Amino acid sequence: MPAVRGVTYFLAHVPSMVRYGSKPFREISNNNSLLNQILQHLRSFEEAVVYPPNQVFIGNLEPDDLVRLPLPWHKNPLANASRWGDFGEIMPEKEFYGIVKICDEFDLVLLEEKFLQELVSVLKNHPLVTEKDINRLKEGVSINEIQRKIEKEGALPLYVEGDRLIGCLKVGHEEDPNLAPIFLLENLSCRASGVMALRHLVSRLGSADEIDYLLGCGEEAVGDRYNRGGGNMAKAIGELAACLRATGADVKAFCCGPVHAMIIAAGLVSSGLFNNVVVVAGGSFAKMGMKFQGHLRNDMPILEDVLAGLAVLISQNDGRNPVIRLDSIGKHEIRAGSSQQEILRNLVIEPLSRFGMKITDVDKYATEMHNPELTEPQGSGNVPRNNYRIIGSFAVLNHEIDKSELENFILTHGMPGFAPTQGHIPSAVPVLGHSLRAILSGRMRNTMFLAKGSLFLGRMTQLSDGVSFLLEKNEGEKRDAD
Repeated sequence: MPAVRGVTYFLAHVPSMVRYGSKPFREISNNNSLLNQILQHLRSFEEAVVYPPNQVFIGNLEPDDLVRLPLPWHKNPLANASRWGDFGEIMPEKEFYGIVKICDEFDLVLLEEKFLQELVSVLKNHPLVTEKDINRLKEGVSINEIQRKIEKEGALPLYVEGDRLIGCLKVGHEEDPNLAPIFLLENLSCRASGVMALRHLVSRLGSADEIDYLLGCGEEAVGDRYNRGGGNMAKAIGELAACLRATGADVKAFCCGPVHAMIIAAGLVSSGLFNNVVVVAGGSFAKMGMKFQGHLRNDMPILEDVLAGLAVLISQNDGRNPVIRLDSIGKHEIRAGSSQQEILRNLVIEPLSRFGMKITDVDKYATEMHNPELTEPQGSGNVPRNNYRIIGSFAVLNHEIDKSELENFILTHGMPGFAPTQGHIPSAVPVLGHSLRAILSGRMRNTMFLAKGSLFLGRMTQLSDGVSFLLEKNEGEKRDAD
């Protein structure tokens, strides 16, 4: 059974980019007055850092700590919160623009001279930014040149602090809508957030040269008109994280992507084909501000103002780190129905019954961990709680618990949602770092990870999707790598 040796997460707080999320961008095009409303409801970096769910995401709080904190979380900031966490960091917008520029191989991003000077003075102190990175920032341009590119050549304006113009992103190709600036910004931001997540992983676990294979599992669609979604963001991310001995490819499965990728990675390692496989993803830029209208209606700050990244290292069994049980894989088969109950039957009940485990034998279930403060104002409900209720209902039907114990089951075997609504990002994997820590410290024996996906979004099929696996304590059996 392959071991999960480590996981890191990254958040970029990018409120000025909210206007370019798919939903805000479309709505502003129809009603320009919305832009001022959005700008008036943006959070400062300090507010994003002290927001409790963000602190859970980077490992400074446990998910269950949220149960004990007063609601609403956005009105009850944490004292003495840090941008740095056990699992990664929260980066301010200004610095993130620098990482985006570092990821820009084709001089598409132009940054204003004064802003670039400010950026260099800050970024050179970041522990994961190198002198080579600083040199990649190149020279700034005048604000007049930036305005000319925007007005005459269709470049996309870039802002900080809400409405301060600091740069632009040029058109990738005049005759290819797939290389329009809005899509290039989406893909560059994805690469940048993935690079930072992977750099954090490498800095914690040793040499990047140990990594053999990279599996990208994001939702971006990198490509031109001849190969839309061609991708291999995995190698693009690995290039800037010094993974020089690795190759890789992308796994596409909507929200299920990360869990599919982890299962594939576990198979690659278990077979002996590769010793160290990293699952990596950047953020879903299109989902920035996706539910902003609900936040505006409730006079809340727009909380979908972060881009997330993650990186997971799966290796040969080292006799210590938690392992993925390969006999526990659950899959939503094509022949199965698409009801939530049927999906969870495939992902939870069937795998556990294979080796005689009851639903209550699983310490924690990691499912779609959407932060309810992001989803409930727009009417999408509390997604993780709804999933835990269905799982608990199966436990009632199996006579493992009494119906009166359902709420206690949700509290004990579930956890509050805390992840940003970034498609693939919330699907179980944000719990992974917390599970590793809890299992290694002896506070937990196992966690079941399950992800679901909506394939109808691509207008190719009405099918649903889902996969799951069980992570459990390592009993000390070590397999030496060849």
